[in-house]
Amino acid sequence: MAQASYMTEEGLANLKRELDHLIYVERPAISLQIAEARDKGDLSENAEYEAAKEAQGMLEMKIARLENLVAHARIIDESKIDTSRVQILNKVKIKNIKNNQTVEYTLVSESESDIKSGKIAVTTPIAKGLLGKKVGDVVDIRVPSGLMSFEIIAIDL
Repeated sequence: MAQASYMTEEGLANLKRELDHLIYVERPAISLQIAEARDKGDLSENAEYEAAKEAQGMLEMKIARLENLVAHARIIDESKIDTSRVQILNKVKIKNIKNNQTVEYTLVSESESDIKSGKIAVTTPIAKGLLGKKVGDVVDIRVPSGLMSFEIIAIDL
């Protein structure tokens, strides 16, 4: 059985929009490219045909992955999220003990992560280290650059 993917309603809607675009826009476009390349003659020496078939294979893999995510999506009821301990969909403000720099992250599912907007996946080392902790806790987290210590300043929605 595939693992459930927890996400917000907005995240699921975005996935469904992307899936629809791939199925109803990208798939027909690639089929058209394959048909046009096929019309050009000998397929054994047709680079356009090979490129279009490869693109089709990549597209179908992406569609299958997104269909699996949508099929196993579980919507999180944001009204029932507790802020006494860090969990998915919490906005967590942490301070780096070494340099006193403060950052704020929202913990989300992998499919919704976007570091530019401060959303990190719960599967990242920092998020894993924060899960279950309370305000005031100091957490040592192993990241690719080494061990870092963070203090949890606030937990919000």
